[in-house]
Amino acid sequence: MAWIYLILAGLLEVVWAYSMKQSASFTKLTPSIITLVAMIASFGLLSLAMRTLPLGSAYTIWTGIGAVGAFIIGVTFLGESLTVTRLLAALLILGGIVLMKLSSAQ
Repeated sequence: MAWIYLILAGLLEVVWAYSMKQSASFTKLTPSIITLVAMIASFGLLSLAMRTLPLGSAYTIWTGIGAVGAFIIGVTFLGESLTVTRLLAALLILGGIVLMKLSSAQ
């Protein structure tokens, strides 16, 4: 169950990052509320996952999901550039996530 919590926490990190961008520095109410709710839920799920998962694995995977997810959202919905270098960086982060999961005892 801890891995499910962790994956959901990472996906919510993507939600709050995107909604924070849409909030225009917290000047728009709805995206600002979504940001705060998603942040709280993401941290809450991360804390549940960390009850049984090692800190290093949980935090690395959580931030990795957020980083790669935000990259994908930025390219897909916000018109950010997709260069070979940026794609390689995202793939390296994804590789790190996979290695961290494989090295975890749980």
